[in-house]
Amino acid sequence: MKTTILAAAIVLAGSGAAFAAQCPSIMAQIDEALAASTADDATKAEVMALYETGKAAHEAGDHDASVADLNAALALLGG
Repeated sequence: MKTTILAAAIVLAGSGAAFAAQCPSIMAQIDEALAASTADDATKAEVMALYETGKAAHEAGDHDASVADLNAALALLGG
């Protein structure tokens, strides 16, 4: 029983680290997509708002929220 709980704790702790590593990668994808984008100004503003909230969540350690916001921004750019 203790081994199962310990294994579950290790898996959960590792998943946060995996999301933490994704955030900068997604931010770089957004930067590239935004540079090549022909989206209108309103869409670009929405992308930047999501980018900023995603970046802030990443810096605060909330990587689940960060990945969600950053992926939403990338989706607006067609990525």
